[in-house]
Amino acid sequence: MSLPPGFLDELRAQSSIAQVVGRKVVWDERKSNQGKGDMWAPCPFHHEKTASFHVDDQKGYYYCFGCHAKGDAIGFIKETENVSFMEAVEILAREAGMQMPARDPKAQEKADRRTQLADVMEQAAQFFRLQLKTAAGTAARDYLSGRGFDEPRLERWDIGFAPPGWQNLWDHLTGKGVKDELILAAGLAKPSNQGKKPYDTFRDRIMFPIRDPRGRCIAFGGRAMDPADNAKYLNSPETELFDKGRSLFNHGPAREAAGKGAPLIVAEGYMDVIALASAGFEAAVAPLGTAVTENQLELMWRISTEPIIALDGDTAGMRAAMRLIDLALPMVAPQKSLRFCILPEGQDPDDLLKAKGASEMRRLVEAAKPLVHLLWQRETDGKVFDSPERRAALDQSLRKALGLIGDTRLRNHYAHEIKRLRSELFDTGRPAMNKSRDGWQPKGKFAPKGAALATTRNSLLARSTDVEERVREAVILAILVAHPKLIDPFIGDLETLELHGNDHRAILSGLLRHADETEPDHLRNILEAEIGSAPLEKLWSLSHVQIAPAVRAGAADDLTRMTLAEELAKLEARRGVQREVAEAVEDLAGLADEGLTWRVAQAAAAMDKAGQANLSDGAEDGEDRSAMSDYLQSLIDGEVWLKKPK
Repeated sequence: MSLPPGFLDELRAQSSIAQVVGRKVVWDERKSNQGKGDMWAPCPFHHEKTASFHVDDQKGYYYCFGCHAKGDAIGFIKETENVSFMEAVEILAREAGMQMPARDPKAQEKADRRTQLADVMEQAAQFFRLQLKTAAGTAARDYLSGRGFDEPRLERWDIGFAPPGWQNLWDHLTGKGVKDELILAAGLAKPSNQGKKPYDTFRDRIMFPIRDPRGRCIAFGGRAMDPADNAKYLNSPETELFDKGRSLFNHGPAREAAGKGAPLIVAEGYMDVIALASAGFEAAVAPLGTAVTENQLELMWRISTEPIIALDGDTAGMRAAMRLIDLALPMVAPQKSLRFCILPEGQDPDDLLKAKGASEMRRLVEAAKPLVHLLWQRETDGKVFDSPERRAALDQSLRKALGLIGDTRLRNHYAHEIKRLRSELFDTGRPAMNKSRDGWQPKGKFAPKGAALATTRNSLLARSTDVEERVREAVILAILVAHPKLIDPFIGDLETLELHGNDHRAILSGLLRHADETEPDHLRNILEAEIGSAPLEKLWSLSHVQIAPAVRAGAADDLTRMTLAEELAKLEARRGVQREVAEAVEDLAGLADEGLTWRVAQAAAAMDKAGQANLSDGAEDGEDRSAMSDYLQSLIDGEVWLKKPK
């Protein structure tokens, strides 16, 4: 049945999702605000004790921060009552006192047509299934047996065989009374150019039915038995039922498995999907004979927020992965991304499972690379960046790729990760130093990747207290929780902010995920549902947070904004001083005598002591930076790295 435009919007507007959900849950009175339609309860879809299931009655949606179930009133009825979409609409319409619209004759006619075509496809699937069991299917059965297909697997996937010959299926279907026009419209036969009877599309092929999410057969994929056949795999032509760019093999079962927590794995072909599902990876799908399309990406994201692309570890597989990067980047969003599982060279999932089993496949899936890392690999693999021009070319290509990302906050996160990877690539050639009788000598060939030099690790700077930074961090986070409207104006500073401790990092991550929330109580409820109440309670128990005027309820907007800007600036200034000292020690290590490290460490200690005093006397961090810079310059001017005669 087709619904007229606007009917569902009116139905949702006339319905209260809080009332619909309220029949199935017990609201948490402490966290819920009935006046604002902001309701919380233990989730009805998974067992839990805390109230992490959120209903926004004004916006008309529900979301669980535990199991990530989400939807509107229609979806809630559909899931909890185990009914179809139209049945859920009818239930909600009765409750809202709305009359269901009369059937649209044209829409009904179109639906009837599709039903007829689907019935013809199902008859074809039964014919192919029977042919596999005949003498004509002996070679096909032997091939399938050699690929590990026993009878239960053949039944599970409805695998069949199209025998050689031009009109086997045509004669079978017309003999059953199926109209010629329906057979042609279903893509099962093609008209002859020589005035003869239409001929079968599939001949001498192993047949794989392709089903829509509802389980209806909409197309076939056929594997040639003749090695000389030009097309090893052949799909049905596009029809009223089948749009290959909008379809996925194993769509329905994969969606169901992913809903139960299985990772969505995207393989290249039918055999890979069947092998994965048979090994326990039920949420496996494949595009149908083409590169992944935008529509197929959207279908995948409706199943899972982060599909895992499992590609053959050969040149063609890597080329497909690299093409997919450019397709996906304009479409990615905080809840829409990809990971890439690159298999060993020369192996597809079926080969790997047979050679090393499900445990190795699971290990590779769990180690799948995020999209940003594959982008970096594409731009750097096999290249040498030994000149400013080559490095500039890398920066240019990366900027172009990141420019494809539409979501500003996500683009900033990508840029931050690319900056980190770039730093690793260009900063790992500096030799680490060990002290010996002959002075400072390189340790090994190169410094360990990402490791600080011993002089930096052991300096007072590295070991100095970070109390001041933690104080500033706590005040910054408390201001943001109490005044969430400030998150968006300072989003650029916050996304690159590095914090001490897991609690501070968890709070900041939650704030960035929900930067569009403007109600403090609502935001705090969401944070508690995601990270627990302990980090927030600990934050609010700190004395310097409690006495901060900008944190208090009702604080003036100008005061909170100025305080936040000042705390962020002072934190960055302090860390800028630390970076200058650390870089000076790193750069001079290997040239300096033992006295230089001691002198710079003493300067770091003086800076740290001055920083502690700043907490009480309000001294400007710029003074610290100026004094430290002057001291470092005096060391350089005095050529302290030169060995002094004994």
